[in-house]
Amino acid sequence: MSRVYTSVDQIDFNISDLPTMPVPSKVLMVKPTYFDVEYVINPHMKGQIGDVDKMQAQNEWNHLAEGFKELGLNVEILEGKEGLPDMVFCANQSLPFIGREGTKKAVMGIMKTTQRKPEVEAIENWFRTQGYEILHLDENKIQTFEGMGDAIWHFKRQLLWGGHGFRSSLNAYEQISDKLEVPVIALPLTDETFYHLDTCMCILNESSALIYPSAFSDEGLEMIRAMFENVITATKYEAEKLLAVNAVCPDGKNVFIQQGSTDVNKKLRDAGFSVHEFSTYEFLKSGGSVFCMKLLYW
Repeated sequence: MSRVYTSVDQIDFNISDLPTMPVPSKVLMVKPTYFDVEYVINPHMKGQIGDVDKMQAQNEWNHLAEGFKELGLNVEILEGKEGLPDMVFCANQSLPFIGREGTKKAVMGIMKTTQRKPEVEAIENWFRTQGYEILHLDENKIQTFEGMGDAIWHFKRQLLWGGHGFRSSLNAYEQISDKLEVPVIALPLTDETFYHLDTCMCILNESSALIYPSAFSDEGLEMIRAMFENVITATKYEAEKLLAVNAVCPDGKNVFIQQGSTDVNKKLRDAGFSVHEFSTYEFLKSGGSVFCMKLLYW
């Protein structure tokens, strides 16, 4: 039976009640060999077609990959594919999961745009080499689901936060909840600039999250504030222009974030986090940053 929560009064559990889930120790990254802005499918891409400095993009990608390695994560590199410039954003095509018995599963996405649909098969084929059980949503019932772009695991808990409205359908979470036997807190997104949940919510640890409040409905904000003791907020400029919330905190302590996010970085440091800045300016042109450029898995 699916458990999808859409308002704070429906939430009938505490975080501490939920089964634990290990922190991922591996990172998938897709080489940016074919990365470019070739079309416009989100507001960040407007006016950017053909403007990517590919050498600089490769340098930025290399620096981020080295950062994950220095943090002790095992970085797996997958070749990009010609004709799929956005495959470099490998958080979007799937949702990996590890069960209490150590069983590994991957729910494959249903990309909204025609340009990105072939990416899913490429990532699915890679998951098969990693020993994952592949799960598909019913495309006769589900219109769209863009993986960890919209579906984000609570830190160390079997609880899924699910964004919907622009790239993922609300009813996708009913099937995901059934298939994985986990609760889902569904958050409607209200601003097309923040088209994925990972652009406006970064889960830092079990009790802390970084968000851009204006991207959510009042009901969504209520649920976020009810489940996190410490909610750090980003300014409009840093959230929109620097994609500061598209950060990642793999271990609950170290935050990887776009360079220059001054206000957010101070708030993170004041809250006890170690901040590591990375230049992702070339990838910002396509509407993605640190979180989008990797997939954490087990």
